[in-house]
Amino acid sequence: MATNEATDDSAGQIDLSIVVPAYRSEKTLAALVAAIYAAIGERYSLELILVNDRSPDGSWKVASELASTHGWVRAINLRKNVGQHMAIFAGLRECRGRVIVTMDDDLQHAPSDIPVLVEALDADHDVCYGTFKGRKHAAWKILGSRFNDRVATWLLQKPKGLYLSPFKAMKRGVRNEVIQFRGPAIYLDGLILSATSRITTRMVGHHAREDGTSGYSLKKSISLWLKMATSFSVAPLRMASLTGMAMSGAGFLFAALIVVQKLLNPGVAVGWSSLIVAILIMGGVQLLALGAIGEYVGRILLNFTTPTQYSIADRVNPGTDLAP
Repeated sequence: MATNEATDDSAGQIDLSIVVPAYRSEKTLAALVAAIYAAIGERYSLELILVNDRSPDGSWKVASELASTHGWVRAINLRKNVGQHMAIFAGLRECRGRVIVTMDDDLQHAPSDIPVLVEALDADHDVCYGTFKGRKHAAWKILGSRFNDRVATWLLQKPKGLYLSPFKAMKRGVRNEVIQFRGPAIYLDGLILSATSRITTRMVGHHAREDGTSGYSLKKSISLWLKMATSFSVAPLRMASLTGMAMSGAGFLFAALIVVQKLLNPGVAVGWSSLIVAILIMGGVQLLALGAIGEYVGRILLNFTTPTQYSIADRVNPGTDLAP
């Protein structure tokens, strides 16, 4: 494992930390832990951090039992549900590895692919994203990801062709930069892209879920998209301004055409319909601009009024042991 960068003393004893956010995964966590150790437990000094994102099922009970049984597994229980990205963020703050891998809890990301990502980190690359051969997601999620990919390329200057997968590996130096963030609305990939441009990808497999359905509903996906769009770019504000300018210009042009028509043909009655159309168009543009401004003002307000990003209720196995 090549890292070529200095690390702190606490991180020097562990090669690899794996952070897994757990939500509705009581039936998959045990299999995930077994698969991780079977795939890489003999290759690296290892810790696995399971972050229970206030799951309504028995995920915390299973995670705490696994941490009590295996010295290399650590379990963290959050007091409230904060979402996948913030749960991973909480795990990043706890980890001690020279390299950190993040992955899902549903076994759609194969533990056997972890070395592929880890070994891609060399002197020229700080982060490696897994690119999936064939995604086992619902059609709406795949279409939404494609839309998000195009928007992220525009807003975040994301390299074209880079899929922002939750299955990724990063050097500790990047992790140290990422965890400096103190805002309440977090988009992890935006923080990574702001910390480094030395990013590569590797092709990995994507498998069907072992149990249940994804915890990402359409509402949560839209919320995450808004965090990405308004936390790392002012482009939506600029777009609203340009749209307002364009519509104002069209309104003036429309008004001029009506005046010319009236002068050339005084008998033409200028009806209320044209006035209503103009009012609706301009009103819509104004609401669009106000909505964009309001989203940014709301982010600023939350930065000042939100006391904590997350709160940890319990820890099992604080991380004094290594994998046997």
